[in-house]
Amino acid sequence: MSRRLFTVDEANALIPRLEGIMGKLQRQGLALREQLAELARQTGQSLEELTTPQIIELRPQLHPVLQELETLLGEIDACGGQMKGLDLGLVDFPAELGGEIVLLCWQFGEKEISYYHSLEGGFAGRKPLSPKAERPKYLQ
Repeated sequence: MSRRLFTVDEANALIPRLEGIMGKLQRQGLALREQLAELARQTGQSLEELTTPQIIELRPQLHPVLQELETLLGEIDACGGQMKGLDLGLVDFPAELGGEIVLLCWQFGEKEISYYHSLEGGFAGRKPLSPKAERPKYLQ
């Protein structure tokens, strides 16, 4: 795996930044979704059929919104997170737990990462982190 692996503490340290990013993403995403639904009705196309160039041509005022969404998604990627879902505000972080590569799973509104899932498991396969397994023990 070429992506960085996170500890739980490293991923948790990113949550304040992610909360701001995700809040903006969800607000802009909702506004965009409403505009696109209206555009789809006007053109007689489904949302899936609308292309970005077509959207910009028909609604040039949406270009800055699309750019901001792209920038915000880039910020999550730059943190090392993997955006998994806008509606639920899901971001995953690759990690190693018990010798296995997993994804630490954060959902918008959670104050710390408390769950993980397998690479294939997705949100439905979330499991609670074991407090003993997630934090390294240091000699004092």
